[in-house]
Amino acid sequence: MTAGRGDHPEGSVRTVLTGTDDAVDATVTREALLLACAGALGESDRLVRHWTTATGRGVDRLAATAVTARAWAMLLAARDDLSEEESRRPDWAEGLVPLDLDAEQAEHEKVLGERDALPPRGRRQREAAADAERAAAAGDTDAAREALHRWTDVAREIPQPDAATLAACRHVATLLVAGELAVDAEWAQSYTGALVAALDQRYRREPRDADWQELIDAIMRLRGEPDAVPPPASVAAIDHAENRLGRTLPEEFRTFLGICDGLRADVVFPRLLGVAELRHGAETGASGPGIVISDPPGLTLWPSGEVTEDDELFGRSVHPGLRSVLEDHLRLLEASV
Repeated sequence: MTAGRGDHPEGSVRTVLTGTDDAVDATVTREALLLACAGALGESDRLVRHWTTATGRGVDRLAATAVTARAWAMLLAARDDLSEEESRRPDWAEGLVPLDLDAEQAEHEKVLGERDALPPRGRRQREAAADAERAAAAGDTDAAREALHRWTDVAREIPQPDAATLAACRHVATLLVAGELAVDAEWAQSYTGALVAALDQRYRREPRDADWQELIDAIMRLRGEPDAVPPPASVAAIDHAENRLGRTLPEEFRTFLGICDGLRADVVFPRLLGVAELRHGAETGASGPGIVISDPPGLTLWPSGEVTEDDELFGRSVHPGLRSVLEDHLRLLEASV
């Protein structure tokens, strides 16, 4: 499959930037399905994951119609049979409602026969999809491929190919995820990148504009652990820690503890200590009146509210507060999505 009028998704980007939320969701659905049909499964997953992160909406909104829900179900079932681990059913798909594939296949046969109300090119696409499904079901792979490439010829002529109806074909889905209509990997990355950038521009708020709860929730969501936010520390526990340490904790740090009592480690981020574990830096050999707030003890909180970060390779860096440390962590997580 080669790109046609969708080489640069200006229309889709414009919709993401200026359309209603429903229009954005419909656009992401269409483009993610198109990428999957084009064999770019990783880029399709990347777009869906970025959409969920940017909008905070559930993936059920990407299966808002019977055909789109069916398309995801057929593609995901086909992916279950792939040998490459990275190409199998993605984690985001857990949010979709399971469907009865036999019943959906029967319903889709009716959809493939509904062509009279379609415009000429839409009718040609529907006919090609029906021919491909019929041939694939009969085991005639060559005929199925020929029909798929007829579908692609029409797709080059229109800005919004009907990828959902094609992907919802149960036997065709197996050919699609195997790469029958595969596009150039760099093109797929660029195409997805334009949509991801548009989602960021529309929905992303700078961390400083988010409240503490939103910041922590965003971090844990990108880590893939949305339900692993520790419970908050009580005011009494924070007061007790101040008495034990002999000093008042900076207000920003008290606010953090009131949201979550510490934070578990990530691959490149240390575990933040809970309120009962806070200790003077002198106990770990650090100089000055700092309080160690991480394990390993690389992060130290100072009376000014500043946090120093000590790294064996990069030396010491100074942050204006713990929030700055967490915002940097969030940016790294976002860049890795």
